[in-house]
Amino acid sequence: MKLTVVGCSGSFPSAESACSSYLIEADGFRLLLDMGNGALGELQRHCGLYDLDAIFLSHLHADHCIDMLAYFVARYYRYDGGRCAPIPVYGPEGTEQRLTTAYADTPSASSMSEVFDFHTVKPGTFEIGPFTVHTELLRHPVESYGIRIEHGGRSLTYSGDTGVTAALDELARETDLFLCEAAFTYGKEDIPDLHLNGREAGETAARARARKLILTHIPPWTDPQVNLRDARAVYDGPVELTAPGTTYEI
Repeated sequence: MKLTVVGCSGSFPSAESACSSYLIEADGFRLLLDMGNGALGELQRHCGLYDLDAIFLSHLHADHCIDMLAYFVARYYRYDGGRCAPIPVYGPEGTEQRLTTAYADTPSASSMSEVFDFHTVKPGTFEIGPFTVHTELLRHPVESYGIRIEHGGRSLTYSGDTGVTAALDELARETDLFLCEAAFTYGKEDIPDLHLNGREAGETAARARARKLILTHIPPWTDPQVNLRDARAVYDGPVELTAPGTTYEI
């Protein structure tokens, strides 16, 4: 598997990065995890607009899904080649309604489903293309899912947005690469069931015995070096900050 970081800023885009979006590739199949603010523009640095095969939305906060509106325009109104066939979109219950409401002026109430084939995510195991995926409901103010992606005996776990929870520990159990949010600063923000700080991300990786930890979803107001230091203090494995355009072979 190949992971390309399209965007990794939390809450809103920074001057350096779009919001959450991660491209996973294997066997010629392209799966996009989340499409937050600014992600659609950055995605085109890494693949064509119409080259995605499926999309997974961890939850329906804008910094993880709002560029789906721009992608709707690209697929629905495509002039050269005609309208795109529906692409599978996996998201929490109400994803179609959320996107339709946010767009506010779709040609009809069903227009989103003319280019997006919506599938409702629940905790469980299923296939997306060549990948076996496991999803777990995590802790966040809205319905939010973490995902573990397996292919060829290797695994990638993406936390989405979450507070500390045993469900994430299990999802990341002995995963090869743990892409984990670290939005908060240890000792500064302490809001249960919202986000992890760097120390909590490191503790989660340690409990899960993850083989490598990548910190992501750090907002522009948070010092990423502090979160990196805090994660390294409690996790003995390799840990690093991610950045847009970074690729990982898993």
